[in-house]
Parts: sequence; structure tokens; C-alpha cells
Amino acid sequence: MNAPFRIKAATPVAPPPATLVQRALGGHAAIGLLASALLYIIALTGSVIVIHDRWQRWEQPNIAETATLSPAAAQAAMIAVAASEAGKPRTTHLYIRMPTPDLPRAVVTTDNGAWYVDGAGRVVGREAHAWTEFVIGLHEYLHLPATLGLIVVGAFGVLLVGLVVTGVLAHPRIIRDAFRLRTRHDGQLARADWHNRLGVWTLPFVLAIALTGAFIGLGSVGATLLARAYTNGAIEPVYATIFGNEPKPDAARGPLPDLAAAIRNQAAQAPGTTPTYVIAHDPGTRGQHVQIIAEHPRRLIYGETYVFDGRGVAHGKVGLSDGPIGRQAAASAYNLHFGNFGGLAVELVYMLLGVGLCVITATGTSLWLEKRRRRGLHSRRMAACWAVVVWGTPLALLGALWLRGAAGPDAPLAAGFWGLMLAMLVGALVRPGLATAVRLRAVALSAILGTAIGHVVLLRPVTAGPIAIDAVAVVLAGATLWLFHGRRATSAA
Repeated sequence: MNAPFRIKAATPVAPPPATLVQRALGGHAAIGLLASALLYIIALTGSVIVIHDRWQRWEQPNIAETATLSPAAAQAAMIAVAASEAGKPRTTHLYIRMPTPDLPRAVVTTDNGAWYVDGAGRVVGREAHAWTEFVIGLHEYLHLPATLGLIVVGAFGVLLVGLVVTGVLAHPRIIRDAFRLRTRHDGQLARADWHNRLGVWTLPFVLAIALTGAFIGLGSVGATLLARAYTNGAIEPVYATIFGNEPKPDAARGPLPDLAAAIRNQAAQAPGTTPTYVIAHDPGTRGQHVQIIAEHPRRLIYGETYVFDGRGVAHGKVGLSDGPIGRQAAASAYNLHFGNFGGLAVELVYMLLGVGLCVITATGTSLWLEKRRRRGLHSRRMAACWAVVVWGTPLALLGALWLRGAAGPDAPLAAGFWGLMLAMLVGALVRPGLATAVRLRAVALSAILGTAIGHVVLLRPVTAGPIAIDAVAVVLAGATLWLFHGRRATSAA
């Protein structure tokens, strides 16, 4: 009799190795989840501070403005501010920010404070744009200690480069489908298309700001490594290769520097350039010297630094405009990152592209949350917390602005912002049903609308710039409210 037929157990078949696309998609999701919340905050605040000069005017709309500051007026401004600081600690640096079309105000800053001056050099008010500085600090440092904050934000620049690279590798048809939008399909498909299409459209911009942001933020790390390798740990010689050497200080008392002569000599030395900063180092000492940073037309560098002694005699320039190519590249990173070239048109393009990066970040995490929901892993608390990040962040920024208006420019804006964010996140964990994207979006847009109207009513700006910002905010917030919530109410009726 034949032996009974035996069915041989199937040998387990190993799953096929992950393709490059699958590995890239996994890496893209992992990096995105790790960085998404803080990356969104950095992108949103970066979009806002592109026009930081105009925000400064908006925050203090009724300061006297001047288109120019003559050499004699600059000298008078320095003398007036120095006299007002009698009895205070001696300042080590005195900066005069010269008027520009974006900010037609002259500002004198010392270690003890900052003051607006008029066209004759007379002090006309305290510089108190605390909210603008708060947003800049949030973008550049996340309100961490300066060096640590720069390193952290620079690391997010590296993460953003990783997101861009893995995002492109994960979507082989991303260029071919650059204009394919399935907005009439279900929300998940529409969200995925907006995420991918905006990723393509903003690709050069995102790479540029990510690489320059990483360069700026991690520059201190690179300088420290170079100092340990070549200068026995001394950091100043490393920075001197780019920004020039500092003369040896001499603290003995002396007359204030002749800024007027320095400004006139700079104009003669480099006609056609526009001074933006006049800096007196160790003013009122025998070791004092003067630097003038001047913009060069049709150049990406933030400016060339011209050096003068205390009498205004020229001692050359640093070479940011015509020195070694590495020095010129380093001086160009700032304007390329912040969009400080080409005037308002370039600034508006940077703002739009920055908002696009915010949308990419927001939809990326939303897509991941939706995938979890379809797999039965939905977490209302996680979704509510992400809604707080997306719509609670602009609400917290406005909360800091209201705190500044109520308590003055010395109010703890950073503590107010992070405190409000923490309170909203705790609320989302406790009552996730209340912290929905729809509700938070309506509150944030209504707050923007109310803030713009309140600014006009309470502060009554008289110049075109602040009025234009209020008008744009009213139109955009009102239109978005109608688009997302007016239509929903009409459909429900």
C-alpha cells in the first residue's frame, strides 16, 4: 500500500526587499514627523519676518519718518544719544541704522537702548517694536539661548534638505504630475496632490532657504571646529577671515568719533553705494574705530564693510564685494535666505513661497494622520494637537501681539506665546473634540480680522505702509473665512 500523500509545509517566502521609492518614502515620513511641528513654526515665522521692516513701521505707525540722514545729522544723533546716556554703563557699540525705502526711519542703538531720530538728528521716540523682534527671535532661535538656538534651527535646515531629497525620490512622477490636481476627489487625494504639487513648485526656493539656513545656523559649529583645528581654539581669527579684523582696544578716554567725516569719505570712496549701518566701536575711547556697511547695487551681498579710524580717515574695506569667492558667498547667504534683495516684489514672492512651505508641512502630517485613521489607528488627541500646531500657532502669535499692546514693549512675549501654545495643547489632550481644525481656523482668521481693524481704530496709522498691511489682512482673512465657513453654513442651510 502506497504511503499516504503528505502535503509538504510551504517554506515561508521572505518579503521582497524594499525598493528605493519605498525606502525613501519611509525616510521621508520619519523625518517629517520628527521635525513637523517646529519646522512649521519656523516656516510660518519666516514667512512673516520677510517684511520685518514693514512690521516695525506697523507696530509703531506714528513715528516721524525721514528719507535721508545727512552726515551732520548722523553726528548730531550720536552726540544726542550719548548725552542722554550720561550715568549709564558705557556702551561698547553705537549703531546708526540709516533710513531706507522699506524703513524710512533712522535708529540709534547702544548697549542701553534704541532711539528713533529725525532728519536733523534729534531723538523723537524710543524704538519699541518688541513684537517684531519677538517673531524674529522665534524664527532664528526658537527663543533658546542664541548659540544653541542657531544650531537647532540650522539643524532643521538640514532636516528640510533631507525632506526635499527623500520627497523627490519617493515620487518618481513628481515632475510629470506637476500640474495634476484632483481637487474634486476625496479630501485625502486633494490634500496629497496639494502636498506634492506645492513641493514641486517651491522646490528651488525650499532648497535655497534650507541650505542657507543650515549655513547660517550651523556656522558657529563650523567656526568652532576650524578654531580647534587651526587657531588653538581662538574663534575671532576664524570670523576675521570673512568679516575682517578688529583693531586692538584702548579704553582710555577720548572724544566721540567723527562719523560725519567717515560718511563723507565713504561716499567718495565708493560712489553709488548706499550706507545702511554706521557703527562706532568703543565710542569715546582712544581705541575707537568706525565701520560703515553699504549696499552695492545689483549685488546679492548684504553690503560691503568700510573701515575708518576715530577721525573718519579711511583704512580700507573688508572685501565682501570683491574679496575671495568664499567671503562673497558667505556675505550673500543672508539676503538669499531672508529675501532682502529686489524690493517689495521679491519679498512678496518669498512670503507666498513661505506660505507654500507651511502648507506642505501641514498637509504632510495630515496625510500621515489620515493613513493611521484608515488603518484603525486614529487618535483624536493626536489630530487635535496637530490642529493646534497649524492654527494655534498664528493665534498664539496674535496673543503675543495683544500682550504687547496691553502691557507694553517690555511684556514677556516669548513666555506668553509658549504659555498659550502649551495651554491649547493641554486643552486638545483633555477635550480633543473642541480643538478641531475647523474651529481653530475660524478663531484664528477672526482674530486676524479683528486685530487689523483694531489696529486702524486704536492707533490710527497715517502712512501708507501700515494701512496697506491692515487692508490686506482684512481682505485675506475675510475672504478665507467666507470661503471655508460661509460656504459651509450656506450648504448646511
